[in-house]
Amino acid sequence: MASDDVRQLADSLAKTQVTEGELSYKGRGLKLDNAQSVDEMVKEIVKFDGLRALRLEGNTVGVEASQTIAKALENKKDLQCCYWSDMFTGRLRAEIPPALVSLGEAIVTAGARLKVLDLSDNAFGPDGVKGIEKLLKSTACHSLEELRLNNCGMGIGGGKILAEALTVCHQESTAAGAPLRLKVFIAGRNRLENDGATALAKAFQLIGSLEEVHMPQNGINYPGVSALATAMQRNPQLRVLNLNDNTFTKKGAIAMAEALKHLRNVQVINFGDCLVRSEGAFAIAETVKEGLPLLKELNLSFGEVTEDAALEVARSVQHKDHLERLDLNGNCLGEEGCDKLRELTESMKLGQILGSLSDDEGEPEEDEEDSEDEDLEEEEEEDEEEGEEDETHNESDLFQTPPSAPRPPDVSSFLSFPSPDKLLRLGEKRSSLIQQQVDVQDVSRIAEVFLKISSVYKEDDVQVKSAVLESIDAVMKKAFSTPSFQPLIFVSSLLVMLGLLKSEDKLKPVRVVSGHLQCLEHAVKQSYFPKEHITVLNAFMSRQNKSLESCGSARDRLKSTLQKLTAES
Repeated sequence: MASDDVRQLADSLAKTQVTEGELSYKGRGLKLDNAQSVDEMVKEIVKFDGLRALRLEGNTVGVEASQTIAKALENKKDLQCCYWSDMFTGRLRAEIPPALVSLGEAIVTAGARLKVLDLSDNAFGPDGVKGIEKLLKSTACHSLEELRLNNCGMGIGGGKILAEALTVCHQESTAAGAPLRLKVFIAGRNRLENDGATALAKAFQLIGSLEEVHMPQNGINYPGVSALATAMQRNPQLRVLNLNDNTFTKKGAIAMAEALKHLRNVQVINFGDCLVRSEGAFAIAETVKEGLPLLKELNLSFGEVTEDAALEVARSVQHKDHLERLDLNGNCLGEEGCDKLRELTESMKLGQILGSLSDDEGEPEEDEEDSEDEDLEEEEEEDEEEGEEDETHNESDLFQTPPSAPRPPDVSSFLSFPSPDKLLRLGEKRSSLIQQQVDVQDVSRIAEVFLKISSVYKEDDVQVKSAVLESIDAVMKKAFSTPSFQPLIFVSSLLVMLGLLKSEDKLKPVRVVSGHLQCLEHAVKQSYFPKEHITVLNAFMSRQNKSLESCGSARDRLKSTLQKLTAES
């Protein structure tokens, strides 16, 4: 190990926080590749009597280093909390499962009883879930209270493996006389979709002890939402339900409203950006009015809720003594509807809890019958053969440009159904608005946003071209300047979505258009794009691939640019 690395680790150890049984290396930025690199850390772990919590977040740990750390944990029977989020930055995906297996086996060998397992922000995919499968099924997790797997790229396959592991854990812990009492489950941004969510819902029904469920941004539609609604009824202590940015439609919203009637401890409901629509909002309002006495927050933003439904939601919270926030922003109230909503909440002395209405999308121009027809069409698509996605999340159509919506779009609307018109109508601040909307921790989502924006690129339209490139630059600069962002995973995700690299999750590639390649050519020439990853793009672009055949001219220009940049580096 280089002397500089030894000094870096020594300095980090000097700063290590040790409080109440916790040993923390959080955020030290250590690059731990082999046994020698963790020698000092291992000594600290070994001599720490009564170790209850180990924090490794914000470092990067290789297979050999993980195995060495694991050996030191084999005698730590008091270990309860593993805070291991974001600890594989820059590692190959294949390295992560064996590292997790080693650490998990050590915990089991020690006879530890975990309460918290946090592996968020580790993009390990379904194979990573296999890496913790044995641990989750073991007696070490019979005592688990918090499972945090946010932004891990589990996919449908990983969701099913996780559900089966939790089911086995519950069954075996029950047989041992101490049933699993999982309280907190966090798995946002994992592409679980309907099948993954439905599998987990079955496990949740058995467990019955959940207090917090966070599953935002998972591409879940009505079937998965309905399954989760049924499961939530069996968890009477539920306090927080966050399903933000999935797609309920009215049937899913009504199913959730019915489920909430069985619960009395709910404090936070986040159904923002879930397309609950007016009928769903009316159903939720009825449930809120009749029950949920402890409600603190209700978020029904960006759900295509119209004036009458929004007013009814406001009336439903009138006598909620604990209410702190009501969010109805980004709906379809119109200026007059927003004024009425403000007046109503003021008259009920609830004006201070109403969130901003600055992103209201205006009154809908389509009539109620049209809306009902849209619902019916969506629900018919959702009921088609297993695995087929509805219009909102069909991967093959994801980046196609549909007819312009009749009402002013917001960023979410543009990213759901991109069109040049919608992008321009976001106004002069479009690039900053889009930049604020995206979460750079979700690397795959950044790749998806890149392709969505670039899909509306028009070489012969100066205004559109400028708007697209400005927006691309804003998102890319934010992403690449973020220390925790993983450029190689971004490039890999981009290649998968363009059909140039096979997906382990069997993700369908997008329909490639010239704009995708033209914007990529622009991006690689910018100072923010890491030069070391241009050779990777060049290698894949040089191969023959049917997905690029329809964009011959743009492909050739991109290949030429990549070859030139590769030669210069």
